[in-house]
Amino acid sequence: MARDLTPGTVHRRGRLRVYLGSAPGVGKTYRMLDEARRRQQRGADVVVGYIECHGRRHTEGMLAGLEVLPRARRSYRDAEFEEMDLDAVLARRPSVVLVDELAHTNIPGGRNAKRWQDVEELLAAGIDVITTVNVQHLESLNDVVQKITGIPQRETVPDEVVRRADQIELVDMAPQALRRRMAHGNVYKAEKVDAALSNYFRVGNLTALRELALLWVAGRVDEGLRDYRADHRIDRVWETRERVVVALTGGPEGETIIRRAARIADRTAGGDLLAVHVSRSDGLAGASSGALAQQRQLVESLGGSYHVVVGDDIPTALLAFARAHDATQLVLGTSRRGRINRFLTGPGTGQTTVDASEDIDVHMVTHEFTGRGRLPALGRRHSRRRTVVGYLAGFVLPWLLTAVLSQAHATVNLTTDALIFQLGVVIVALLGGAVSALLAALIASVLLNYYFIPPVHSLTIGETNNIVALVVFAAIALTVSTVVDHAGRLTTRAARATAEAETLSTLAGSVLRGADALPALMEKSRTAFGMRTVALLSRTGGEVLAHSEDEHPDDGDGPTETTEVPVGADALLVLTGRRLPAADQRVLTAFAAHVGAALERERLAVAAAEVEPIKAADRMRTALLAAVSHDLRTPLAAARASVGSLRSPDVEFSPEDQSELLATADESLAKLTRLVDNLLDMSRLQAGALTLHLTETHLDEILPRALDSLPDPYGRTGSADLTVDLEEGAPPVLADPPLLERVLANVITNALRHNAPGAPVVVTASHHADLVEIRVIDRGPGIAREDRDRVFLPFQRLGDTDNTTGVGLGLALSRGLAEAMGGSLEVEDTPGGGTTMLLTLPAATELAAPAEEPPNHE
Repeated sequence: MARDLTPGTVHRRGRLRVYLGSAPGVGKTYRMLDEARRRQQRGADVVVGYIECHGRRHTEGMLAGLEVLPRARRSYRDAEFEEMDLDAVLARRPSVVLVDELAHTNIPGGRNAKRWQDVEELLAAGIDVITTVNVQHLESLNDVVQKITGIPQRETVPDEVVRRADQIELVDMAPQALRRRMAHGNVYKAEKVDAALSNYFRVGNLTALRELALLWVAGRVDEGLRDYRADHRIDRVWETRERVVVALTGGPEGETIIRRAARIADRTAGGDLLAVHVSRSDGLAGASSGALAQQRQLVESLGGSYHVVVGDDIPTALLAFARAHDATQLVLGTSRRGRINRFLTGPGTGQTTVDASEDIDVHMVTHEFTGRGRLPALGRRHSRRRTVVGYLAGFVLPWLLTAVLSQAHATVNLTTDALIFQLGVVIVALLGGAVSALLAALIASVLLNYYFIPPVHSLTIGETNNIVALVVFAAIALTVSTVVDHAGRLTTRAARATAEAETLSTLAGSVLRGADALPALMEKSRTAFGMRTVALLSRTGGEVLAHSEDEHPDDGDGPTETTEVPVGADALLVLTGRRLPAADQRVLTAFAAHVGAALERERLAVAAAEVEPIKAADRMRTALLAAVSHDLRTPLAAARASVGSLRSPDVEFSPEDQSELLATADESLAKLTRLVDNLLDMSRLQAGALTLHLTETHLDEILPRALDSLPDPYGRTGSADLTVDLEEGAPPVLADPPLLERVLANVITNALRHNAPGAPVVVTASHHADLVEIRVIDRGPGIAREDRDRVFLPFQRLGDTDNTTGVGLGLALSRGLAEAMGGSLEVEDTPGGGTTMLLTLPAATELAAPAEEPPNHE
């Protein structure tokens, strides 16, 4: 009963059902076939697009009565393979199609590389798909599974493909039950069972894979639940899983309440721990960043997550965060404020949170710091001089105002007197803070009553209206002074926060831009905190790792104190100079963290620098071993076979055969000699142990010898394929003759090997200033600009797949020898196509030193 879809009609997208298993053999395919039979009995048009039964008779029996579409056959690497025929399924257009092994990689030849892409086409065509996949094939878990089982999974499917499924059903089985199924031969053939049970299907592996599958499906269910609640606008907490939120203030009680919250979360399987700190929206820090950093590490070590939210109303921000994460419990520490403090400031964060928590359980955890807080500071923390000035102004200014206003009493009324006194109180608040303003307000109230409110010169107030005016004056004076003081404190904190941010930004920028981080950090630390000296010391031996000192210290700036801050486990930051307040020490903790990171980076850089020569030597050794595995064995085998044949008493060779065998042995040994020489010279170059004998060398003497040393077949035909053009009057070069001969032979051999048929290789030499340029020009395919440096790397044969032509040391050795002789070897384009190798050597017009005199034998 195939569906008839009229072309051009809009049809719905097909629905995807996925059977997810923790391992092969848990019964995914069997469950898929069982679902197909149920749908067929309900009248659905079900076909089998692709099923892999792996020879399991119970699974094969479930295919009875289901329509199985023929498979497509594809050839790949001289073998025949079967794949799902996607076009046949689309042409058949069933209601439901079964497609096994969603993560399977298709054999080349189809239009999709992966089977999940075939499934996407089927879904887009409006066909429902039922498929299977194992948890180890999910892309996000691929590396985790490899760490558990030690086996990489090359076939993966993107998680998003499975997440988009309309239904995901977990096919679960206990590890012991799955191993019994395997032992009974219900999963693999008998000859594979022992190996499987001893490797991939160990109990530990299966248990870990089972947990991964359960957690992945649980996460998918959680996503679906959140989507459902969002779609239906459900704000109430559904206690499907215990999620515990712990509120952190950065105070000393943080570690206690974190551990208590972790124990609450551990009481139920799958409980989540979330730590949250509410930061002020104005960016003014009130908590210790160092304490919060330590508490964050503790939370993460206990398996929880750390979050920061912004808000001025802490209870509201906490509850909003808890509801957004569907938390069931909220853990707070009891207030550190004392009784008097709580009486003055009202209910704290804990009580306000409890009152507004509704369906979230709130735990108030007691700790050793409960009730040990101090009274709130009424004034700004000014310097001692400014504090004295504030108190002096609070006492003296009201008397001065009284004296001035008494002289102008005839022209100024009581309202003006009260306003002028209020102005004085505000001025005192700006100078010394709320406490000095409170003193000024009390004195001003008494003086206003005594000198200006009738009856004057008496503390008695005759009219009720004047009593109200005096009370209002006192209330306004106190309120304004408190507001002014609070605004001043906020201004001071904002200025300090800005300064701290600018300091840390400058610090980070200087570290990132500077070549040497530790000296920059030491200097920034000293100047930022105004210290005389800053030193980074090793805890073990007291060694000074870095140091910064003020060149012009001010010895009259009070007593000298030392501040120590730990940097990691084995270093100490020591600052000498003024006493640092607590606020500065908070920023100093951030400096210490930067210093620790820079110190660790320097240590890693030193370790890397020490390891790099070893790595280079290891790479060279590995490459040498890889090279000699073939290139030494081939000529050795040929020479040995030739010599062995000549020595054989069973065969009598003709003189021609003997000559040919000897020539083969000679040629093989010559190849072996050149290869060994190249390898030894490259090793000497790498180790810097190559001995040079630079002397005046004439090119017209070196070139013939280089051509004679060309390997066969170039050695015999080199004269016909080469054109040599040496500039008349070209000076000799300063070089080592044997090494220059080898450089020219290697470069010319490379040019002959890659030259176009019928075109000669041209060798030219010209003189420019104090340099001699030798060009070896071919008409071959040329070298791309991005590959020009790569051709000079050892063991490179660019574009050459024939491993019988050598180990690829020729150009690398040639450049190394040229540079050792004070020259260079570069690649240029040949006009009209091809490659030009430019060998540049210093001219020997004037030798650096006279030749050594022969010894005197007199």
